[in-house]
Amino acid sequence: MYDKGKIIPGIIVFVCLLIFPILYNSGSAGVLPNPEKPKDQKECVKDKQYMRTTHMQLINDWRDEVLREGNREKVVVQGKKYDKSLMNGCMTCHTNKKKFCDECHVYASVYPYCWDCHFVPKETI
Repeated sequence: MYDKGKIIPGIIVFVCLLIFPILYNSGSAGVLPNPEKPKDQKECVKDKQYMRTTHMQLINDWRDEVLREGNREKVVVQGKKYDKSLMNGCMTCHTNKKKFCDECHVYASVYPYCWDCHFVPKETI
């Protein structure tokens, strides 16, 4: 009536298949990204930790201020003015999309929609 001979091996195979990816990678997240930093700039509009975690929110806030509210005032950080713009602000320092943006976005499997509206910049290097 009960097929112990088939159920127990089936459960063992199922558990092995379930834990195989964990054992195969040994819990490793892979090689961490190393985005290319701007050579001539030391400061950004916010500190490094904020930009790593919340840069998309900052870009969305700038977009809303510029396009929806008409506020095109520049952001002033330590006496330097930055445009509230992806292309005229961020990409003036971070000139290589493949070596900067794509490094982390591919690692995190995040595909932002920035380039749905903006032109993909021509790589300078």
